[in-house]
Amino acid sequence: MAFWLDIADFALKAALIVIALGALVAFVALIAGRMRGGDAEGPRLTVRSLDERYDAMTDAINARLLDKKALKARAKARRREAKAAEKSGARVGQKRIFVLDFKGDLRARAVRRLAAEIDAVLAVARPQTDEVAIKIESPGGTVTGYGLAAAEVMRLTGRKVKVTACVDQVAASGGYLMACAADRILAAPFALVGSIGVVAQVPNLHRLLKRNDIDYEEITAGEYKRSVSVLGEITPQGREHFRGKLDATHEAFKRFVQERRPGLDIAKVGDGDVWLASEALGLGLVDALATSDEFLFSARGEARLYEIAAAQRKSLAQQLFGGFGGEARAMWDRVSTGFGGTGE
Repeated sequence: MAFWLDIADFALKAALIVIALGALVAFVALIAGRMRGGDAEGPRLTVRSLDERYDAMTDAINARLLDKKALKARAKARRREAKAAEKSGARVGQKRIFVLDFKGDLRARAVRRLAAEIDAVLAVARPQTDEVAIKIESPGGTVTGYGLAAAEVMRLTGRKVKVTACVDQVAASGGYLMACAADRILAAPFALVGSIGVVAQVPNLHRLLKRNDIDYEEITAGEYKRSVSVLGEITPQGREHFRGKLDATHEAFKRFVQERRPGLDIAKVGDGDVWLASEALGLGLVDALATSDEFLFSARGEARLYEIAAAQRKSLAQQLFGGFGGEARAMWDRVSTGFGGTGE
């Protein structure tokens, strides 16, 4: 018995030492951040010219294919073209396409970065001249998260900046709601779109508690303060009220899609089903079949292409302890009400 007590005592002391060291590291990181005067929570914006990337790819291939004489002639021709364009001022008024990338999870956590990127674009974009291409990849998620994402996209259209939503793999449910906020939707032939529906997943443990003689009391004020509960009993009245809320959200979803895409037969596609983009084109859910790379590559020469990305700065403490509670958040995601996805 004494042996096990010694082991437990050692384990407790080791745990206390680890916690103390972690707290010390977090404290030092906090002080260092304040001394730098920076905002550890603020986004870090990066801007990359896609034209330069395409040019670098072309130069790398030509370096292998062409001889020295041809390479010199090509470089000379490019310098002449650049000088002529600069002299004529052609590039001054040339269209610019700003490329944003949205990879959405169930809670649409990427919306914060999206908002920062849209802020940056709106600071420089020229209405009715420049364009934004948003690459969307999302199977759907919470109503509030994707409703906010759609509202952020509409900040651009509200300022007369054209928006193209590009779907390479999936933009279903909340992801499709977000895509509908754009002026047009391009999708790869085998991308999944649609799923105009709402789902709520709520596990209920009331019978398990009752079977084990465990009392659970949930005291609320207001008849419908909590009509559905994880631990409390779900009554027929509460269930019906909750279903009414889902139906109202579904109607709002369909109404938004119909307003953004007036030619769509919402009665035909608003049943929560999902389609391949090749099928969705005939239904009016997308405007054309094309990958995001195809769209951007074809825009070369007619527009200058810039990729805008906002990365969230993380403090040292967040990097060390940010993974804690991840499983709990994932569980909460699955019991939250949201725009129903593809079921994947």
